[in-house]
Amino acid sequence: MFDGEKLSYAAMAPLLKRVLIADPQPASARLLSDLMRDIARSYCWAATDMPRALKIAETSYPQLIVVEVGDSKFDGLAFTRALRRSNWSSRKAPVITITGAATQASILAARDAGVHEFLRKPYSMKDLVRRLEAVTLRDRDWVEGIAYIGPDRRRFNSGDYAGTLRRRDDGSETPYQQKVNQAIRIIRAAVAASDTDREQAMRAMVTQATTLREIATDLKLTLAASEFFRHLSRAAHAGGVFTRADAENWAAPMLGFLTEDDARRNVEAA
Repeated sequence: MFDGEKLSYAAMAPLLKRVLIADPQPASARLLSDLMRDIARSYCWAATDMPRALKIAETSYPQLIVVEVGDSKFDGLAFTRALRRSNWSSRKAPVITITGAATQASILAARDAGVHEFLRKPYSMKDLVRRLEAVTLRDRDWVEGIAYIGPDRRRFNSGDYAGTLRRRDDGSETPYQQKVNQAIRIIRAAVAASDTDREQAMRAMVTQATTLREIATDLKLTLAASEFFRHLSRAAHAGGVFTRADAENWAAPMLGFLTEDDARRNVEAA
């Protein structure tokens, strides 16, 4: 092992002590467990079915979760979506999906489910280490939305897909503008979901209000985000009681910061 590899392993190890491997094939799970012990001396839980995988994710706080996708015995993407929408301590844990069939559709489906990285079988130790480095050593923004919950999809890098950018504004906005516009669009989507998905709507709105208070350079936007956060905090202390009309009223000052083009969009572009 080269000195650079030793440094990389040492940096990753504290973030890989507890690993959940959700794979219906015991032999595949054992192989990955052995590799993880070699890399980071990880303690690995193996789950061959959805109920056990969900229970371990809820109670054992894994720092990394590896799920199989494409196997009829285990729906790794359904597991990931359930994890992201949960209230568990592990809900933001990095998720790596493994599959023997890496098609463009499967890669995009994994990304849209909230996965961090995608690994194709058969994989080498080098392939695995690259994915582990990506989820432990490269910080990713977290998106707390309604239609999507997970790491920023614009930073998704499976190593297997080099398609075109999907958003009209990719490349035309500064990183600051991207973050502000994304936060406001998520608030708009959360307001619309206030009556149908109140718990996640509240979580999304609080997260985005906090983000805007921290990053906004426009004083009016900062004040609007702070006032919005104050209303949400009051509602939370009252047991989360609020209506969509309340949320629309509270969010109105911030939604005014959307561009005319953004204001015509009817879907969350998170």
